[in-house]
Amino acid sequence: MNITAVIPARYASGRMPGKPIADICGRPMIWWVYRQAKKELRFNNIVIATDDERIENVCNEYNLPVIMTSKEHDTPTSRLYEVSTKIDSDLYVLVMGDEPLVNAECFDLIIPKGFDGGYYVGALSNTLTEATEVIDYSNQKVVTNSKDEVLLISRSPIPYPKGFLDYKYKKVTGVQIFSKKALEFFNATAKSVLEKAEENDLMRFVENSIPVIVTNSKYKTISVDTPKDLEKVKEIIVSKINKGEVVL
Repeated sequence: MNITAVIPARYASGRMPGKPIADICGRPMIWWVYRQAKKELRFNNIVIATDDERIENVCNEYNLPVIMTSKEHDTPTSRLYEVSTKIDSDLYVLVMGDEPLVNAECFDLIIPKGFDGGYYVGALSNTLTEATEVIDYSNQKVVTNSKDEVLLISRSPIPYPKGFLDYKYKKVTGVQIFSKKALEFFNATAKSVLEKAEENDLMRFVENSIPVIVTNSKYKTISVDTPKDLEKVKEIIVSKINKGEVVL
C-alpha cells in the first residue's frame, strides 16, 4: 500500500489566527506535528497542505515539505482531496496541524492490514475522562455500532444518560484516514444535513451509507484551538524536554 500523510495547515482560524506557525519552544507548531508523522515508516509521503504564503515560508525555512492548495476549502477533508489529485496514493492519513502532541504510535492503529482499493474511511477516538470534556462542544463525541462503525458524531453529549450509565464518552480525534475513492466521493457529494449542523466532515459519509470505522486510541492528544490550549501544550513539551524525553 502506498500511504501519504497530509497535515492541513490553515492560517485563518477564527479563535487563533496563524496557529500552525505559533511558537512552541522555538519551533512552529506544524514542525512538531511533522516530526511525529515522520516516525511512521509506512508513510511513503508526508506533506503539509496550506493556503497561505506565511505558512509556506515557515515550512521552507524549516525544510518541511509543503504544497499550496486553494483558499476556497472550508473543511480539512476537501483540502485533502485536492492533495489526492496531486499526489497519487492508495490511502491518505489526515493529521491535523493543530495537534503537536500527537503520538506516533497511534498511526499504526488506523492503517488497515489489508485494502481492496474501494471506499475506506477511518478515524481514531479517545475516551473522555472528565465531565468538562464531555460538555465541551469542541470535543466531537462519537457513537458506534457493534462493528465500530459511526452511527452519529455530535458536539452534544451523546448518548444521553437517561436510563443507563455503564458506558464511556468518546471523541473523534484529528487523525483520520481515507482512500482515494472515498475522497472522490466526498468531493462529488453535497454537504449533508447533519454534517452542516455539527460541522463534521465524516458525517457526509455516514449519511450516505459509507462506513466510517472508529478505533479507540489510548494515546490522548490536545487540539490547540485557543491561546490557553497553546500554553498547556507548551508546559507539557517543556516538561518532556526537561525529563530528556524530547530532544530538539
